[in-house]
Amino acid sequence: MFPLLLAGLVGIAGAVQPDARPALPAPLRDLPWAQLNILHTTDVHGWFGGHLQEPSFSADWGDYISFAQHLHKKADDEGVDLLLIDTGDRVEGNGLYDSSEPKGRYTFDILKEQHIDLICSGNHELYKQNSSENEYSVTVPDFKGNYLASNLDIVDPKTGKLVPLAPRYKKFTTKNQGIRILAFGFMFDFTGNANNTVIQPVEQTVKEEWFQKAIRDKDVDLILVFGHVVIRSKEYDAVFKSIRGEQWDTPVVFLGGHSHIRDYKVYDKKSVALESGRYMETIGFLSVSGLSSGHNEGKDIVPASLAGPKFARRYMDNNLFSMYHHSNTNSSTFPTGKGSNVSNAIASARAELHLNKIRGCVPQDLFVNRAPYPSNNSIFSWLEKSVLPTQLATSPRASVQGKKALVITNTGSVRFDVFHGPFTRDTEYLVSPFTSGFHYVADVPLKVASRVLELLNSEGSIMTDVAKEYGLEPWMLPEPEQMNSRRQKPNADSTENEYSNFESYAPTYFGDSIQAPLHPHKSTKDDEPTPFPGYTTTDDLGRDGDDTIHTPIKFYNVPNCIQATIGFDLDLNLDLNLNPKSSPTLVETKDENGDDVVVDVVYNEFIQPWVLLALQYLGHKVNETDTKIYLEGKTMTDVISEWVEGNWGNGGRECP
Repeated sequence: MFPLLLAGLVGIAGAVQPDARPALPAPLRDLPWAQLNILHTTDVHGWFGGHLQEPSFSADWGDYISFAQHLHKKADDEGVDLLLIDTGDRVEGNGLYDSSEPKGRYTFDILKEQHIDLICSGNHELYKQNSSENEYSVTVPDFKGNYLASNLDIVDPKTGKLVPLAPRYKKFTTKNQGIRILAFGFMFDFTGNANNTVIQPVEQTVKEEWFQKAIRDKDVDLILVFGHVVIRSKEYDAVFKSIRGEQWDTPVVFLGGHSHIRDYKVYDKKSVALESGRYMETIGFLSVSGLSSGHNEGKDIVPASLAGPKFARRYMDNNLFSMYHHSNTNSSTFPTGKGSNVSNAIASARAELHLNKIRGCVPQDLFVNRAPYPSNNSIFSWLEKSVLPTQLATSPRASVQGKKALVITNTGSVRFDVFHGPFTRDTEYLVSPFTSGFHYVADVPLKVASRVLELLNSEGSIMTDVAKEYGLEPWMLPEPEQMNSRRQKPNADSTENEYSNFESYAPTYFGDSIQAPLHPHKSTKDDEPTPFPGYTTTDDLGRDGDDTIHTPIKFYNVPNCIQATIGFDLDLNLDLNLNPKSSPTLVETKDENGDDVVVDVVYNEFIQPWVLLALQYLGHKVNETDTKIYLEGKTMTDVISEWVEGNWGNGGRECP
């Protein structure tokens, strides 16, 4: 952490990281300002420096601070209110957080420079004991009075007692309009947390006496439920039903996160929900008018009890072109002292962490979801055909003992695309920030091992009923963006494995698009900007939610897991519909003596519970004590980086 670094940078001008690509002009929709306005971030995952290679998302946390300061002034000038809210998963996913020792050494102080009115934890803050203790000892005090934890407890590291991570709820009155707000901060029913934290299921929390007493408060103009919860979920349905059982007429706003998408849901005429994407690509904007308040007298605002509230939303692309427009500023008037200081502090931290150090030069784009799997542009095809077989073959089991192996990893272990050009130290954390190593189960009959992938990629009982008995959820395996896709119905004209638009009640994860990172075109025709590829969101209000008007980019589904081989070939017949399956073909499962051919089943440590469960389901008895480390001291991050240096290395020189 670096408060002295921030202090030392006072007065230095600047905005956006120096290596970031400048934002491009594009057609914009204005922000729908109203009586109460909310800026919403979620699933930032350490991307405080913005996206250096993607113009549409190139603004950094310092720019967001400057932007918020301008919008606060606008709110004060107009006598309306502005709240900033963050709904968790601020850690893991970027070199700025993951490459420091200890992790988060710089990001905690970067985060707290932004005034955030309401903030909560995500699941990534809870996977490890040290990260949840950082929340308790650092982030909660940094946002004292604004951090809420309605269903989350932690073992106090000093006393050993189980205590709430933060207050359960909060009632406050807004600055300019005097709107009385009752706020709750929830965590979804997460079961993968370290054993020093306890998450009470939401359905149980809403039955608690304190919650029932709180929602009976009639001196409230708005109930605001925020949390690391998908807005189309059983958790928020339970909260909504409980509130409506006591407050049938009070406006309710939900803010969610976790699924990394842009989405807006209408619960009823007086209740809506907003979710605002991922990785600092999106700044969500939600406004409410027609609220009753103590300051309505003499103002042109109709009380909600008479006319009902009106809601509006916008999903902002996080770049300076959008920020200048929405704050009515320009390159000279936009940067504030505080914002510029934070931008410079981010640049200094990146330099100290050597995040621009070049590992190699990538010859082509490799995509997580923007290319079909399998294909030449799929990052998963690259992993299973090139990276995993080469790097894991260095294990003594393969290189010395000559053991064959099947290597399985979940697609969720890869978090972002690899773009043509420099592969830096930062890139390795963007692609795979997790610390799981590789384990293995020795000498599994091939006829059994070859069916594990099929089970992990299926929607059969092992991935639903059986897995849930062990606290395992299918959403944990693939990318978060896909977690709800199997519940949705594609259009008739969509291809088998293509993400597609859905009926109006459902968000378009599949039709949603991400900014093309490298070659967005811009038109100079009549000096008017024209759309280029990017987010094109459809939600419960239609297709006009994005602030930037884009042409769409297709997303594609990927399986839960992929598989590579070491020491032999296994021809996989992959059915890449929503139920990916695989089966071994042209492979003998018996040797020349008639004995079973055996292989090591290798996997990244995170998915060990699923792999062991699958093996047991297939009749191969195994438990955790039967597993061993396959590649000592190597994580997926290490494996990818070492392959890049060995195959695309350029001696650390600039890429051509």
